[in-house]
Amino acid sequence: MSADTAASQPNEWKPRFNPWLIAISIMLATIIEVLDTSVANVSLPYIAGNLSASTDEATWVLTSYLLSNAIVLPATNWLGQVFGRKRFLIGCITLFTIASALCGIAGSLGFLIMARVIQGAAGGALMPISQAVLMESFPPAKRGVAMAVFTMGIVVAPILGPIIGHCGRANSGADNWWLANLQLLLALGLLY
Repeated sequence: MSADTAASQPNEWKPRFNPWLIAISIMLATIIEVLDTSVANVSLPYIAGNLSASTDEATWVLTSYLLSNAIVLPATNWLGQVFGRKRFLIGCITLFTIASALCGIAGSLGFLIMARVIQGAAGGALMPISQAVLMESFPPAKRGVAMAVFTMGIVVAPILGPIIGHCGRANSGADNWWLANLQLLLALGLLY
């Protein structure tokens, strides 16, 4: 390599951490958020029965999550710039974990709806902020492969959600998904 060629090449981009570890941890957090949406859909009759609510009242468990999710989604970029993407991502995962614990211990429909609003707000920002962090973690030449792997993981969640939701509720008779969710998210926290 001549001196001219070496001088014309910019410094090669090097991540501080293994970008694939970042991709896997981000993908797991996002999978849990997507699973949460589809598990709750299937579990509505069980939720209504456990909380002595009608099916119409129990639909607020879904509606509250989706509304808060939709409100936070457009503000994600701004919040990421204000708090920093990594800090905001970890904050969303932490808040989502706390809200999952609150959902797991909910003894009334009102408390569960309030916990789902918090969970939806934290979950609404997870997908876009995860993708932004993922794009920052990989060099431009590998971003397409990283997004493909990320997307493959995310596509599996809506497929597994109804299965997990039905089997988990039918076999346990209780709203244990959110507590299992909590365990998965705490284990994920070890990766950070």
